[in-house]
This record gives sequence, C-alpha cells and structure tokens, in this order.
Amino acid sequence: MIPQANPGAGYRALKTEIDAAVARALNSGWYILGAEGRAFEAEYAAWLGAARAVGCANGTDALALALRGLGIGPGMAVATVSHTAVATVAAIEMVGATPVLIDIEPATYTMDPVELAEVLAHPPSGLPPIRAVIPVHLYGQAADLEPIMAAAARYGAAVIEDCSQAHGATLDGRKLGTIAPVSCFSLYPTKNLGALGDGGVIATSDAALADRLAALRQYGWKTHYISDEAGVNSRLDEIQAAILRVKLQHLDAANARRQQIAVAYDAATPLPAPVRRANASHVFHQYVLRSPERLAVQAALRENGVATGIHYPASVHLQPAYQGRVALGPAGCIQTAQACAEVFSLPMYPELTATEVAQICDALRRL
Repeated sequence: MIPQANPGAGYRALKTEIDAAVARALNSGWYILGAEGRAFEAEYAAWLGAARAVGCANGTDALALALRGLGIGPGMAVATVSHTAVATVAAIEMVGATPVLIDIEPATYTMDPVELAEVLAHPPSGLPPIRAVIPVHLYGQAADLEPIMAAAARYGAAVIEDCSQAHGATLDGRKLGTIAPVSCFSLYPTKNLGALGDGGVIATSDAALADRLAALRQYGWKTHYISDEAGVNSRLDEIQAAILRVKLQHLDAANARRQQIAVAYDAATPLPAPVRRANASHVFHQYVLRSPERLAVQAALRENGVATGIHYPASVHLQPAYQGRVALGPAGCIQTAQACAEVFSLPMYPELTATEVAQICDALRRL
C-alpha cells in the first residue's frame, strides 16, 4: 500500500546529511537557542526573502506569538476560516481573542474575500471588534491576498499569513510569507519543510516586531532571567534547527517534484483536477480531489494499493469543541461544510518513486 504521507522517506532520502547535522548539534553541548537555531533563522529568512525569521516550538505557537506580538488578545476578534487545521483557531483562543469564521471559495478552498469584507463592514452582533485577519494558504495554494489585505486595511485589522502548508508557494511573483507584515509557518514533519519533531517559524521584515517575538517566545526576556513583559516558553531546539537547515537546502527541488507529481495526477484523474490560482504557484502540500461519492472512490483506490487522507473531515465550527460557540460569517460556512464532505488527498511527497506515481495514476484511471 502506498501511504498518503511518508515522513520517514524524507529522512531516509537525506539520512547522511541529517545524521551529520544531528551529530554536530549533539556535540556542540548547546541544545536550546544556540548557533543552529540562529543559523536556521538567518537561512530561512534569506530563502524566503524576509528580513527576519524567529523560530518557535510549533506552528500553533507561531500564530499565537504573532498575535501577541501585534497586541491582539482579550476583547478583540480575529477573522479566519473554518476549513483549516484546528490549530489556526486554537491559536486565536490561546491569546484570549475571539474567532469569527469566514467561508471559502469552493474552487481554491481559501478565504472568501467578499464575505470577509462584508463581515468587517458588518460584524456579527455581540462580537468584540475584529482587529486581525488570518488567511490560510491551504494545501499549498495561495489565498487571494490582495482583496483580503485591502479589506483589512479599510477596517484597521492586521493581517497574518498562515503559510503552514505553503512553504515556497508564490503570489504575483512574491513568496507567500512576505506579503503581509507577518507570517507563520508550521514545521511539522509532513509539511513541505518539515522537522523530525515539532517546530515553527515566524517571518517579518519589521525589526522591532521580530525583536519582540524573540523575547515573547522565551518568557519576555531581553535580558537573561528578566521578563520585560509576560511571555511564553516556545523555543525551537537545536537538533530540529540543524535538521531543518539540511532540509531547507533541498526544499526548492522537493517542491518542484511535488509539482511534477501533480501534473501526472492531473492527466490521470477522471475527477476535476485541483484549480491553480492564475497569478500564483501551487506547491502541493496536498493534492486534493473531491467527490460526492468519496467513500466509494477511496475504497476503489485502496483496492489498487493507494491510501488516501481527508484534509479535513470536519469543519472547525462543526467539531464538538467549537460547535455552537464560534461566530460565523453570513454564509454560515456552507461551502466549507460541503468541501469537508467531499475532499480527499492522494499520496503527495517528493520521495514517491516513478513506479509508485505510475501505480497511483493507473488507479485513478480505473475509477
């Protein structure tokens, strides 16, 4: 059975380089916020095209730290989408803010800028003021940032790009993560750039904000053991930083391989292929198809040795922890719920062999 995700294959493909990097970190005798972390931050910022990058413990913390850094907290609302990993909404609540969930464009699965503008102009009753917007670049596809940022600017809301599934994707020739003032990336093992554990990184070209984020991730310290403001403990460890430095060198090639696999799937699938935004490059964190007969399609693929996943099986607003207590835009997240009932993800990782891709394509043709 070809697995839908295979982070172990990513390690084995770079085993010699990764093992040497881990040994280097272990032999250094410094395991938290040391030379490896500083080097990764500098290299990631340079690769992305941002002035600064600040490592942290995971992608959820990256979002929460970015919100904190912008002064977003209790008595404020944050607009985002319900069709996302629950981490996006969890981060908003971690800082004491109130989430309000916007529906998606059905073709791209990303935030509907028209509904966002309507919500910013006429927020749901009982909400605190909306002070931030988190568009999610989902599956490797860019959200429609220009109208999103324009609407946010009109109503005084900050924009934070959630790039956790879009390392290396572009919009209008610019890498995602460099368009809004601050952006957040998960470094979870299955991401396009994934650690062999957990990790996250925040990017910005605002030096003062970067300095504040670097302090907030470690108790608000600017001077060791002295908290200038209340912070948290969210640090990227040296071993993961060393691993990420290796994997970053191969990221562009890995993304190109994902795109190559996606083209092969496009030619084989009898279902509509994923839409690519015209002015963007898609890096295929996931290759997502949809069908009202999802279970039958998944079963047919499984019979031909192809595992699939569902990203995501339930909209955030319909999950038990959030149902009935989170505010929605006027569309009621109808497109989101419909997508969650139909989407499924094919195997997608750069280590898929030509033989495996051919098997997957043959299974698609048999549907």
